[in-house]
Amino acid sequence: MAGGLRDGVDQWIAATDLPPVLAETSVEMRDRNGALMRVFPIEDGRMRLALSLDQVDPDFVAMLVAYEDKRFYRHNGVDPVALMRAAGQALWHGKVISGGSTLTMQVARLLENSGTGRWHGKWRQMRVALALEQRLTKQQILELYLAHAPYGGAVEGLRAAALAWFGKEPARLTPAEAALLVALPQAPEARRPDRHPARATAARQRVLARVNAADIGSLSPVPDRMSPFVRLAPHLADRLRANDPLSRRFDVTLDATLQRQINALAQRAVRGQARGVSAAIMVADHRTGEVLAATGSPLYSAQDGALGFVDMTRAVRSPGSTLKPFVYGLAFDQGLVHPDTLINDAPVAFGRYAPQNFDGIFRGELTVREALQLSLNIPPILLTHELGPARLMAALRAGGASPQVPGGKPGLAVALGGVGLTLTELVQLYGGLAREGAARPLVWEAGQATPAPPRMMSPAAAWQVGHILASILPPQGAGVLTGDIAYKTGTSYGHRDAWAIGFDGMHVVGVWLGRPDGTPIPGAFGGDMAAPVMFEAFGRLAPRPTPLGPPPPETLILSSASLPVPLQRFRSRDAVFAKAQDAPVVHFPPNGAVLQRTSDGVPLKLRAGILPLTVLVDGAPLMQGLRQREAILPLMEPGFTRISVIDAKGRASEVEIRLD
Repeated sequence: MAGGLRDGVDQWIAATDLPPVLAETSVEMRDRNGALMRVFPIEDGRMRLALSLDQVDPDFVAMLVAYEDKRFYRHNGVDPVALMRAAGQALWHGKVISGGSTLTMQVARLLENSGTGRWHGKWRQMRVALALEQRLTKQQILELYLAHAPYGGAVEGLRAAALAWFGKEPARLTPAEAALLVALPQAPEARRPDRHPARATAARQRVLARVNAADIGSLSPVPDRMSPFVRLAPHLADRLRANDPLSRRFDVTLDATLQRQINALAQRAVRGQARGVSAAIMVADHRTGEVLAATGSPLYSAQDGALGFVDMTRAVRSPGSTLKPFVYGLAFDQGLVHPDTLINDAPVAFGRYAPQNFDGIFRGELTVREALQLSLNIPPILLTHELGPARLMAALRAGGASPQVPGGKPGLAVALGGVGLTLTELVQLYGGLAREGAARPLVWEAGQATPAPPRMMSPAAAWQVGHILASILPPQGAGVLTGDIAYKTGTSYGHRDAWAIGFDGMHVVGVWLGRPDGTPIPGAFGGDMAAPVMFEAFGRLAPRPTPLGPPPPETLILSSASLPVPLQRFRSRDAVFAKAQDAPVVHFPPNGAVLQRTSDGVPLKLRAGILPLTVLVDGAPLMQGLRQREAILPLMEPGFTRISVIDAKGRASEVEIRLD
């Protein structure tokens, strides 16, 4: 008879329809060391984090079992002793004094979100608890409790609670912290320490007293507020989740500690700046391509009009002068120049395009090295004219960038920033300079495979560019010596973007400051705004700084005078057929002009030419020994006239005009 009853009970338990035991947990992003960087809430905004028993301090588990269900490991889901005690106390006192629920019964209640006070609810909980014990291990039941237990507000589960109330993982709780988290699930709102500190303190003391875990009189106060859940690199987290909405965890290459420092640095960088100014900073290991820190805005909000939700590490902007090093590197590779080749920084025009230096001053003849150090505009334009803008675009694409050119066809202005690139692309390109001309694709997720990096330029050319950039003086107070870090600054047209990109032997750092909507910032310069921030970012890295590499064996290191003759002074490939830059030019009247005759004659204006000058009209000398570049020609006869000018070196210029 007893056996049949037992079989019937077993069948009744086995037939129990269990609620789902797989709990939805928050999506997490973790750094390269496993540290939490971002948590996304589940439905209704609740926070419930994945947790296994081996992530919990064993002393907490012991305290929980001792306080809530001391016979947990011996009963089969229902504790008859506890039930009888609870029933007897209720009959004696006329009210519920203690509960008879086991931890397994509490799990049943949490899974079904059922109440605790009615007997039919208790009966259902007992049946589900018995079924859970048949189908799950004790460890699995504990893990379900620790995943679903409520801890106040939208916080569910021990791991979320430990982070919210104490800012730490549950593997390293103090006895007092553990006691509060043992007590909270029984009355999560009534015992919330931020709202009811006295009740929370009393509940904590009862737990500690029962388990004899600590000296109650020496405990610190209960927490008076919840800690906000970590939200590092939010732009990256949003992007990863949008690209893979089914993943529950993203392991990234970033370092959480460095990310916090870079976030704080971006916030300081915009402090005191005009309204709407934002900042973006990236740090990567150029040897592996791993991104170590990236902040797309100082604050992940629209505060101060800075459009903080816009990820400025991925925004297409004009790179200003930051592309000049690639022009020089390609020119080194093509044998056009050497770092110590002399090049002329003088007025030049290509059709209607007449580039100017940023300060409007021309330096004349100087070395290519000096031209790059001074970030002059004319020399890289001369070199781009020889290389062809398409070659520069091809090198950028080989480095992993996707340059966007207004109108679709690149012109000479691309060398000065007339192309769209992102901070991410510039960091990758400069990482390629640091890696002897081969850019490794940047990676954000741990274990992400990357293709073999293509080569932008030769190792020798890349080293020569880096060596020149490393000789640029750091900003005052940067705390590093010249030669420690190779870097370049840039300012886009109209002062819309301020850049600084640099590298040492291990890391590459990129900084952008500007307004996300593209409006100008009067007086903004990359050297003043972005460079100090970049050097401060390098100061957060260890080791600091890592030495740059030695020159490749094939590198040609010679002075200007020792270079082969073709490399001593830059001349364009068609220079044999071109006029010298100091040859005479008739500036007025222009060739083909039709002028009205006047009694004053025809004004003549010349440019360049070595004095004295000779002026001929229709082949006959009109003026000789002219020692100025302006004159009045006594021309009165109507018809066509040819005017020729010859300078002291015998170089000539002529125009033909018609007088009416």
